[in-house]
Amino acid sequence: MRALTWQGKRDVRVETVPDPVIQEPTDIIIRVTSTGICGSDLHLYEVLGPYLDPGDILGHEAMGIVEVTGPDVTAVARGDRVVIPFNLSCGTCFMCAKGLHSQCETTQVKEYGTGASLFGYTKLYGQVPGGQAELLRVPFGNTLPIKVPEGPADDRFVYLSDVLPTAWQAVDYAAIPPGGSVTVLGLGPIGDMAARIALHRGAGLVIGVDLVPERLARAAARGVQTLDLAHYGKDLPQAVRDLTGGRGTDAVIDAVGMEAHAYGTPIGKAGQWATGLLPDAAARKIMEHAGIDRLTALLTAIDVVRRGGTISLSGVYGGAADPLPLLTLFDKQIQLRMGQANVKRWVPDILPLLDDDDPLGVDGFATHHLPLEDAPKAYETFQAKADGMVKTLLRP
Repeated sequence: MRALTWQGKRDVRVETVPDPVIQEPTDIIIRVTSTGICGSDLHLYEVLGPYLDPGDILGHEAMGIVEVTGPDVTAVARGDRVVIPFNLSCGTCFMCAKGLHSQCETTQVKEYGTGASLFGYTKLYGQVPGGQAELLRVPFGNTLPIKVPEGPADDRFVYLSDVLPTAWQAVDYAAIPPGGSVTVLGLGPIGDMAARIALHRGAGLVIGVDLVPERLARAAARGVQTLDLAHYGKDLPQAVRDLTGGRGTDAVIDAVGMEAHAYGTPIGKAGQWATGLLPDAAARKIMEHAGIDRLTALLTAIDVVRRGGTISLSGVYGGAADPLPLLTLFDKQIQLRMGQANVKRWVPDILPLLDDDDPLGVDGFATHHLPLEDAPKAYETFQAKADGMVKTLLRP
């Protein structure tokens, strides 16, 4: 089959690789019909090379048609249309039963002390072959796949793999009061969708911050009050307070994380760049024990949120020893929630919204549809925030 493979920093290639095979009696294999490029994929493209091997298959946002089922699979059959959550969760362990599928005890990567394994996402999360490929092996065929109906285009359902549950959880964790306010930092795919969901769930004021004109225009068209970081710069927190009676918003969603080019400092950027030049073993040690992230987005969130408010982190941070202003967090009595999305936890809430009324605008959410063979160029374009690219779906 053809698949997108990691070969080095900013070097991904579509290659011919062996087809996946059934390994466990509850495995299934799907023929991928759509697979997304996620902002988290840029972490692999740019920063997390020390945890990858050349030839690793990328991608964690896939849907398709069931081609093969293991002998113990009863929940789906050949020909079924399914979406695959990005985290590998068994659905039956202690954590899954509590709705914490991203902490699944069956697939936790104990070697690194991390949570549930993820498709296409480094040694830290199991080094499981990903879905930017023609075929994908899926464990837990009775509990993991999400069956979806025939008819609508893939765009209607593919975001159940990651974008929708990640954004939904970000809003849920933000605990925005009815009619309340939230600032969304970063209007990439997750931030854009989180802003839409916040409005859908009853927020009275959603402020979206970015510096890419196309992203700001997209959000404004959905009723978001947008602030251009390129215009406001260090005065952004005051601009938010001016819109909220001088207090700041009830909640802030940080949808930027460690790829915080727009919010980052030169020192942090240099640290990430230098880490990428080190041998893998040395780079891993630094990344695990030193703060290499650029925390300006998180520090902005702490500044922007009102006293007694909530910060919800959906952007991924990688450095294990980043300094945090704990005195400010304590003094402002800020609640802080974060974590990988528990995809299966949120599917029952989201699936009823994926109808012809399309309240979240999923049918037109993708800005680009490209063949799998164009994936390397798409990564380059997405990383550069060029050509108006916000969300790309690949068609294997």
